[in-house]
Amino acid sequence: MAHIHIPSEIPLKYVRRPSSWAALCGVLFVIGLGTFVYTLNADPVRAWSDYVSNWLYFTSVAMGAVLFGAVTWIVKAKWNWSVRRVSLAFGAFLPISFLLLLPMLGLGENFFPWIAEMAHDPIIQKKAAYLNKPFLMTRNVVGALLLFGLAGYFIYLALRPDLGLVKDDGDAGRARWRERLTQDYAGQEAEEVRSYQRMTRIAPAMVLLYAVVMSIFSYDWVMSLNPHWFSTMMGPWFFMGAFWMGVVATYHTVVGLKRSDRDFDRAMGRQQMHDLGKLAFAFCVFWAYLFFAQYLVIWYGKLPHEQSFIIERSRGLWGTLSVVVILCCFVLPFAGLVGKKGKMTPGWVRFITLVPLFGIWLERHLMVMPSLRPAEEATFGLTEPLIALMFLGPFLYSVRWFLSTFPVIQMWQPM
Repeated sequence: MAHIHIPSEIPLKYVRRPSSWAALCGVLFVIGLGTFVYTLNADPVRAWSDYVSNWLYFTSVAMGAVLFGAVTWIVKAKWNWSVRRVSLAFGAFLPISFLLLLPMLGLGENFFPWIAEMAHDPIIQKKAAYLNKPFLMTRNVVGALLLFGLAGYFIYLALRPDLGLVKDDGDAGRARWRERLTQDYAGQEAEEVRSYQRMTRIAPAMVLLYAVVMSIFSYDWVMSLNPHWFSTMMGPWFFMGAFWMGVVATYHTVVGLKRSDRDFDRAMGRQQMHDLGKLAFAFCVFWAYLFFAQYLVIWYGKLPHEQSFIIERSRGLWGTLSVVVILCCFVLPFAGLVGKKGKMTPGWVRFITLVPLFGIWLERHLMVMPSLRPAEEATFGLTEPLIALMFLGPFLYSVRWFLSTFPVIQMWQPM
């Protein structure tokens, strides 16, 4: 890392704030919400399955990107000095994600099969201490508040020293947030030292909390839908896929920023492109490793209660979509990012990073829906991507709002 050059003067740059962007994101949300309401009346199981799988997906991308920023901070990475703030920008979706979680807590026996089966199934009765609605609601709310709150505090600490360097540019929105986040400002050097020390302490705690809370999400909203089946690999498979999506989403966004502004293009150079590409490639392989590690034990053991999860996703339409997931999450990104040129060609990068982003979105859907609907009754069509727009609109708006409100490139850099 010694050869990595960080300039002494870092440009203060924001993403432009076009008036049409909020309208576009609003239209996406309305289309998605309308589709969800219509589907809710026609097919409630399908509607809520799509809602839950989309919540899992967009929360995974947002939280995975913030964790990526925290992990690079723990290891004192210098290479990502110009793209660190891009990763943290995805954390702007987390407050929205928490609000979108609340309707899911009201789901009953139509979604959770173990509620109705608890009275007569001895296997599920042994899990009653964990599988009960009050505890499910409590652990999800408390876990989300702790994880999202710690992520928000980490982002706040990263922003605060920068806001002391920013001067009034006439933008009322930026001025309000600068005033709010710089109360009792102690001076530039003192704030930088304070932020560095606190970020260094809380980043490892956030990693541990991330593993626990994201595992809880996967147990409650994926594994409990097939209550006789269990896998100790489900949690790592879920939260490492989310971390990978954080890397990929950062990579995709950086390419877009480079194309939009010369200063971004110079700061987010070949070093950053290549290193992000190597990480995206590495975690593509790691995702395949976790998937195969889970599958191998199930195949080798040949125990009926362990096979059900795989069998349900290997037949009919679900089987076809499972093949698409493997192609999008391993085969295509592996082939597309294996060489150096593929990692650094902007047009190719934008395409090849969309492939696993779509693949994990489809994977999250296949984690949920086949447990509630057998292959003979499989449904997948225009409804699924349309309901996804209800989440995509707020997601895109929140990320762009962050990058247009706070400096895109972190101006203060730790020693």
